[in-house]
Amino acid sequence: MVVFPCAKINLGLQVVGVRENGYHDIETVFYPIPLHDALEITPMDDEFPSDTRCDIKITGNFIPGKDTDNLVVKAYKLLANDFDLPNIHIHLFKQIPTQAGLGGGSSDAAYMLKLLNEQFSLNLTVDKLKDYAARLGADCAFFIKSEPCFASGIGDVLEPISNSSYLLKGYKLALIKPDIAISTQRAYQQIKVKKPSVSCKDIIHKPIKCWKDELFNDFETPVFQEFPELKAIKEQLYQQGAIYASMSGSGSAIYGIFEDEPSHIHKLFDSYFTEILTL
Repeated sequence: MVVFPCAKINLGLQVVGVRENGYHDIETVFYPIPLHDALEITPMDDEFPSDTRCDIKITGNFIPGKDTDNLVVKAYKLLANDFDLPNIHIHLFKQIPTQAGLGGGSSDAAYMLKLLNEQFSLNLTVDKLKDYAARLGADCAFFIKSEPCFASGIGDVLEPISNSSYLLKGYKLALIKPDIAISTQRAYQQIKVKKPSVSCKDIIHKPIKCWKDELFNDFETPVFQEFPELKAIKEQLYQQGAIYASMSGSGSAIYGIFEDEPSHIHKLFDSYFTEILTL
C-alpha cells in the first residue's frame, strides 16, 4: 500500500511566549501544498528477512542519516508498543526537501500512522491518530487531516480555518529551497518574543495584497541576518510579481504566491530546488 505525504507552508508565524521547559508558544497558519513524498509498506517475509521489525529504504531528495532516527520508523515503533503489528519493509521516496520548514518529516510520520491504521485494521479514530502523532512531533498532528489550520501552543493546538478551500485556490506557488540548513534552536534563541496586535488567523482572511505589510514570520529577522541569500530570494520573488512572499517555518524554503504562473523562476533559481505548484 502506498500513500503520498504532503508538505505545508506557514502563513505567518509569530513566537508569542516561552514556557518554563524552554519550549516556545507560537501562532501560525499551517497550509498544505501539493508537493508529496511517497511512502510504501510491504509485509516482511522469509525471502527478504531483516534484523529489525521494520527496515527502511529512503530514496529521492534527502539528507542521509541514521534510519533508526527517522520519524517513520518511530511511528511504527510507537504503534507497535500498543498493537501486534507484523514485521514490514518501508520504502520512503523523498520529494519534499529536508531542513526546509515544509514539515516533510512530520508529514511522513503522520501518514505512516494512517497507513498502518488502514493496512492492519487498527480502527483508530482521527482524534486517537492525532494523539499518537503529537507524541512524535509538535506539528505531526496537523498532517493527520492535512487541512488548513490555525496552530497555537507549540504548534499542537489546531483550529480549522473557515472557508479554507477558497483561501488560495487557483493561485500559483513558487517554492525555492537553497542548500542552506537552519538551526531552529539557534533561531529561537535570537527571537524577541511578543504578542502580535493582530493574529495571523485574522490577517489571512484579508485580501492577499494586504499580506505583504501585515503577515510576518518572526524567524525571518534572525535567519535573514545570518543568511542574506534567503532575504535576496524573497526580494527576487517580489520582483518577479509575487503578491506575497515569505519563509516557511524556520526555513530555509522561501515561497512566493502569484496570480499567474511566473515564467522565469526556474531559470532565475536554477541552482536551487525549485517547484511551481497550483494551489
